[in-house]
Formats: sequence, C-alpha cells, structure tokens
Amino acid sequence: MAILSQEFYLGDTVDIARRLLGKYLVRRLDGETLVCRLTETEAYVGRCDKACHAYGYRRTARTDALFQPPGRAYVYLIYGMYDCLNIVTEPEGEPSAVLLRGAQAISGGDTMVRLRYGDKPLTAARQKNMLNGPGKLCRALGVTRAENRMDLTDGAGALFVCDSLADVGLPCPTLPRERICAGPRIGVDYAQEAKDFPWRFWLEKEE
Repeated sequence: MAILSQEFYLGDTVDIARRLLGKYLVRRLDGETLVCRLTETEAYVGRCDKACHAYGYRRTARTDALFQPPGRAYVYLIYGMYDCLNIVTEPEGEPSAVLLRGAQAISGGDTMVRLRYGDKPLTAARQKNMLNGPGKLCRALGVTRAENRMDLTDGAGALFVCDSLADVGLPCPTLPRERICAGPRIGVDYAQEAKDFPWRFWLEKEE
C-alpha cells in the first residue's frame, strides 16, 4: 500500500499543502474503512507565520505535536467544540503543518453522514456541506484529539493518506479536469501581515 511516507512531509510546507490536493485520506474506524479525497488545504509555518500556533517556536502542551517528526497528526480544538486535523511537516523541531480543510466522500459515505449529522435527514444542503470545513471533516471521520500525535506514515495506524484508491482496494474513477487555486487562509484576520499569505489551496473543476 502506497501510504505517503515521512519523506513526503519533510519538504516545504506550502508545497506539501498543494501536493496533498487530490490525495486520499483514509480512516479505519470500528472495522470500516472511510475514504475521502482531499480538496482544500492550508499551510502554517511556525518560524515566520503569525497565524501558526507555534509562531516564533512557541512550544506549549498544545503545540508540542507541531515539533514532532513529519507525518504526525496535530489535532486541536476550536470554538470549544470542533476538532481540526493537521499533518506535521518539515524536519523535527520545525513547527509547521498542513491543515486539512475540505474533502469529498469516496467510500463509507453513509457512516460519514451518520457521524456528521446523527439522525437528521440528509438534505441536499447537508450533503453539499458535509466535508467543506476542518471541523466538519473531523466529525465525519470520527477524528478527535485522541488522534493527536498519531503517526500517519507507519502503515499500521487508523489514519493515513495515500496516492490512489487502488492503494485501498477501490476502483479508480476518471476524474474531471481540475485546477489548483490559491488564496488567503480563512479565520486568521488577527495574524497581521500573515493573514494575506496565499497559503490556502483548493481544487476547482475546469470549464
């Protein structure tokens, strides 16, 4: 199985955020394999980025996961209710990561719907908005702070990223032509000049 290796996450964080688009996030949960295709990411680089939790190498109990080896999970809570999944990048000791902001459900969709919405009926709006935010993505995959610091590269874990659906035994469909778009990150207006860094990336279908 071609799980993305530690080497994949070792390079430049902004480049890795781009390269993660179109990859497949896999979650093994209660005997089921949930798969989604990554469609939106954001880069955070602690040494120069005031939007990063570990800006200026600020190391706390919360940010310690960012200083771990590349390929580890950094899961944190926002607004007291939503978990957000990041993948640590760059060499150990360099606090950087890519936030997984959005995805498209590929396999295990019924379970994702149940985890995300409970017993609420699946309307068209709920289906459209199921995975288009970091907190939504974590809830639909059952990812919590229990996965903080998990190694996503060891091949034996319950959470990892791979190149192809064939890597998890699923057929590979023909995908539409897409382009990578870039723009400022969301929700970081406090970060002075860093709020304008074009470090959010997403896929759009080409006309």
